[in-house]
Amino acid sequence: MWRDLLAGIERDPQTMVLVTAGLALVVVAISWLWRPARNVITIVHEAGHALVALLVGRRLAGIRLHSDTSGLTVTKGKPYGPGMVCTGLAGYIAPSLLGLGFAALLGVDRVTELLLVCAVLLIGVLLVVRNAFGILSVLVTGAVLVVVSRWAPVEVQAPFAHLIMWFLLLGGIRSVGDLQGLRRRGRARDSDADQLARLTGAPGLFWVAAFMMINLGCLVLAVGWLVM
Repeated sequence: MWRDLLAGIERDPQTMVLVTAGLALVVVAISWLWRPARNVITIVHEAGHALVALLVGRRLAGIRLHSDTSGLTVTKGKPYGPGMVCTGLAGYIAPSLLGLGFAALLGVDRVTELLLVCAVLLIGVLLVVRNAFGILSVLVTGAVLVVVSRWAPVEVQAPFAHLIMWFLLLGGIRSVGDLQGLRRRGRARDSDADQLARLTGAPGLFWVAAFMMINLGCLVLAVGWLVM
């Protein structure tokens, strides 16, 4: 029965887009589902820091992923300047930008390519992660990806790819909201937004708003491509 249902959804792209968006929204909105799922957002967040750091010429010392869903990317180089600002900016917008890229791929039915990008990202993070929980988190995420990519039928792979896309887009937005909630309670004094504030002189709230505007923009574009 489930296979027939999934096959029906896979044959109707509009239904698949809407159903997977709804499922992703449920995961992001319900706290007990969001907490373990947020580890995926953290992986992409830290990968964003790491990739941009390398692109601007900084040296990557490693990534740490923690059981409370926080993470840390350590880079070496000047502790100020445009390179450091770009590195700090990358984390909170990385999930939404990746989700937007996945929306572009799914808009032309490139499910295999989407899963391949996920695999490359996870391998890259695994090579530079420096703590046991981080390794475990990446391996568990990779195992799910391998199972779906290798053994799941096509009618499962396409909805799974759409679910990843929506989760990244919506999860990117929620993570920024969570950040501001922590800042409001005085529990995120060394957050990316506050580090950017110290680097640039612009207040932390400005950077939170910038994260949110970029992530909302990515969501709007993805909806425009796949729904409208």
